[in-house]
Amino acid sequence: MVILENELMRAHTSFKVGGPARFFVKAEHMDDLKNALALAREKGLPHFVLGNGTNLLVSDKGYDGVIISLAGDFSEIADLGNGKFKVGAATPLGRFARHTLKQGYAGIHKLAGIPGTLGGAVYMNAGAYGQEVGNCCTGVTVLDAGGNIRELPAAECCFGYRQSIFNYCKEIPGQAGDDNGKIILAATFQLQSASSQELTVADLEAELAECMAKRKATQPLNMPNAGSTFKRLEVGAATMPTQIAPGYYIEQTGLKGYRIGGAEVSTLHANFIVNAGNATAQDIKNLSEYVQSKVAEKFGIQLQREIILLGNFEG
Repeated sequence: MVILENELMRAHTSFKVGGPARFFVKAEHMDDLKNALALAREKGLPHFVLGNGTNLLVSDKGYDGVIISLAGDFSEIADLGNGKFKVGAATPLGRFARHTLKQGYAGIHKLAGIPGTLGGAVYMNAGAYGQEVGNCCTGVTVLDAGGNIRELPAAECCFGYRQSIFNYCKEIPGQAGDDNGKIILAATFQLQSASSQELTVADLEAELAECMAKRKATQPLNMPNAGSTFKRLEVGAATMPTQIAPGYYIEQTGLKGYRIGGAEVSTLHANFIVNAGNATAQDIKNLSEYVQSKVAEKFGIQLQREIILLGNFEG
């Protein structure tokens, strides 16, 4: 088990910002994970399990707790036969998606461009181009607060749009949620063969290539960012009731290219905030709040952040 003190989180997040974590632990085995949790209890500190840091904004002040990064044993893909797979939480979602595509299974192949880990994808029910993790997930293996390994059927995971039992926090939308101490270890999936949908592997590869081309053409992949800043809306403004894309309202508010410090509303996709150079986490948070206020002022719509905030942003 590797334990680092005062590790800068800018090295572990896609925004490339964030202050030091009091402790940063790389856990490759179950014993490592349990020891990391024991360290948090011993020091009286909170803990946070980190994926690839692709949907996370860590305070410039850092995180006064234990960051746990899973690896090793938590990165395995087990083929259980007939389209059923059990996948470790640290497995890159893209690797799992491509692995199943090559075997001729559909259902998750369009998600290969999402840069997060499987655990993070389950946590937020990641999705794109009409596919979501929760649509084909049959169960999640967790370590509960009592140190017991449990199997939760998908029905108990409450998968919804960018939501699951693991990240839902009713009191503070957009903050790290209260998951009752459950840590995602792995998840099982049931996929359908391409042939059952009258498709071939070549067809799946073509669909993936189309998705990747759209991602490259419409998203600022060359600049540090954390994906979509705000969640898709359930309803639009009264003047445009069928429009549910946050980027539409942000662009109509004239905010493309708007900056606070080194943070910028992307000129390519208005629902992305990018680190345009030497941004701080506070710059990014302030810009997201400015965007929320301007969209609310113009359209009467309250955007909700999709990005998780971690650490103290007050004062």
